[in-house]
Amino acid sequence: MSFTVVDGWERPPARVRHRDVAAVDVDGADRVYLFTRYDGQVLVFEPDGTFVRAWGAGLFTTPHGLTVGPDGRVWCVDAGDHSVRAFTPEGDPLLTLGVPGEPSDTGYDGGAPVRVHSVERVRHPGPPFNRCTNLAVGPGGDLYVADGYGNCRVHRFAPDGRLLRSWGEVGTGPGQFHLPHGIAVTPEGLVLVADRENDRIQVFDGDGGHLDSWTGVRRPCDLAVAAGGTVYVAELWRPAGTRSFVEGPAEQDRPGRVSVLDGGGAVLDRWTDAGFIAPHGIAVDSRGAVYVAEVTYSFGIRPGLVPADRAGQQLRKFVPTEAAAEGVQA
Repeated sequence: MSFTVVDGWERPPARVRHRDVAAVDVDGADRVYLFTRYDGQVLVFEPDGTFVRAWGAGLFTTPHGLTVGPDGRVWCVDAGDHSVRAFTPEGDPLLTLGVPGEPSDTGYDGGAPVRVHSVERVRHPGPPFNRCTNLAVGPGGDLYVADGYGNCRVHRFAPDGRLLRSWGEVGTGPGQFHLPHGIAVTPEGLVLVADRENDRIQVFDGDGGHLDSWTGVRRPCDLAVAAGGTVYVAELWRPAGTRSFVEGPAEQDRPGRVSVLDGGGAVLDRWTDAGFIAPHGIAVDSRGAVYVAEVTYSFGIRPGLVPADRAGQQLRKFVPTEAAAEGVQA
C-alpha cells in the first residue's frame, strides 16, 4: 500500500505552540492526541485537523509517551517526573503510577563516562520508575510500561494500578535491554518492546517470557499495531560518528525512517525518502491513516544537527494514496 502526506493537517489556534511532538495516539472516534514539549501539554484534534482542546500545561516535566486506552483513558508517561498518569479525554486526573519526582534505585550513575548512550549508567534493574518511556494496554486491560532511560525493565500492572510483575536486565541478550523505549500489545496478547539502543524489537508473552527478537530495525522508538496485525515502527536517526551497542560505529548517517512489518517481524515496506529527522511516536487510526511524531527540536535543532528552518517538522499524517485520490481525509 502506498501513502500520501496530508500537508498542513494540524491546525491549532495561534495561542497553542510547541517545538516537539513526543507522542501521538488516536481514540475510538479517530480523534488525535498529541503529547507536546515546549509547551508541555496534550492537544486534541479531529481527524481532519480541527482543533478540539488543550490541557495539562504546567503538569509535566518531560512529556514522552501517550496512549489512549480502549476505555478512553489517556495515559501520559512523564520521563522527567518518573510517573505515569491517567486522565479523562478532557484532562481530569484519574490515577497515578509511580511516585512523582522520585526515581527508583537502579544504580544509575550520572557521572559515569558514556561510550554509546547514557543507558550505560544503569547498573541493575529496579522497581517502577526511573525515567519511564511508554505504556500499552493489553486485551484484558492490564497495563505494560516500558521503563527505559534510567532502568531496564517492563512492568505489568492491573487496571487498578497494582504492580503484578516486572522483567528485564541490563544487556544485549534475550530479555535484556538497552533502553526499552516503545511498547505495544497485539490483540493476541503478545508484548512488543522497542529495545531502542539494541536495534531490535523483542517479543514476549504477557508474563514476560521471551519469544523472539526482530532485528534489522534501527533505533526503534515506538510501535503501532494496525488492524490485521501490521506493525508500524518509528525509527530514530543515527548520525555519523555515533555508535550502536550491536552494530558498532556509524561511519555514515543512518537517517530516520518508518518500517512496516508483518505480525512475524518480516519487512513489508520501508519509508526512507520522507525526509524524517527524529521519528519518536507513531499511531494508526481505524481508516489506515498513519501519524508520525518527531522530536525535531530536541534531537536535531538544539544540538545543531539540522537548521532551525526545519522546526515545523513535528507531526505528519500519511493517508493511503487511494483514499487521498478520492479526497477522503482518512
